[in-house]
Amino acid sequence: MNKKRKNLGRGLSALLGDTAQDYAELDRVRAEKRVPVGQLRPCPFQPRRRFAEPQIKELAQSIQEKGILQPLVVRRDPTDQAGYEIICGERRWRAAQAAQLHEVPVIIKELTDQETLEIALIENLQREDLSALEEAEAYQRLMADFGHTQEDMAKSIGKSRSHVANMVRLLNLPAAVKVMLEDGRLTAGHGRALLAAKDPAGLAATVVKRALNVRETEHLVRREGAAKKTGKASTAKDADTIALEKELTAAIGLKTVISRKGSGGRISFNYTNLDQLEEFIRRLSP
Repeated sequence: MNKKRKNLGRGLSALLGDTAQDYAELDRVRAEKRVPVGQLRPCPFQPRRRFAEPQIKELAQSIQEKGILQPLVVRRDPTDQAGYEIICGERRWRAAQAAQLHEVPVIIKELTDQETLEIALIENLQREDLSALEEAEAYQRLMADFGHTQEDMAKSIGKSRSHVANMVRLLNLPAAVKVMLEDGRLTAGHGRALLAAKDPAGLAATVVKRALNVRETEHLVRREGAAKKTGKASTAKDADTIALEKELTAAIGLKTVISRKGSGGRISFNYTNLDQLEEFIRRLSP
């Protein structure tokens, strides 16, 4: 009977070698191994999908001047024994090609699919290279394919169990919202707030359009929920009203409150001292 591992390991040093210094100090003998760039290919278990072109160009320039200081970690390609899959260092490999290098230094490891995914995930998390969705998908894959629990992953990567759970929940968002997360228009905090919305995609578009922060997004979602429950959506302050309050407050320097009633309403400005009031009157004067 196969015994499931209790956690993802003890970090990169444990997964990559027998000693804690194996990867950090790059054992001289194994670091001397050089492989043609054409024999390397990205690993299908790599959780990272997006590579910023400016960073690749910057790294390529550094490689041209100083070479590759840290070897790539690879394993034999299961489908082609003459080739290798990149476990750690795909960005270095891409930059090496841009720098027109023919060979790169590597450390070759014998790793299972599970270990490969674990190492790639841990390395990217430690470097904060993953987007929110990439991180969530990696967690989900470890649970679905290898039977890990959220608690297992949390202990190994130094995150809380609630963090892992919240990240995985982002995968329940509509596709349109995921696109906004992927391209950076929304943060993971925005995504978590929108999970409670009746219309996540609709509210997400409003959040992006009005540049609302996470707290404002949470407030917007709560108002939507309250309006649905009471059946008084017309009396709830909508996203456009909140955005207008924010814009007016920034423009005049006074806290602005808009109260709508029927087709009209009222605008009130709050000041804390006479100087603020005088400045406000000055701005209104022709």
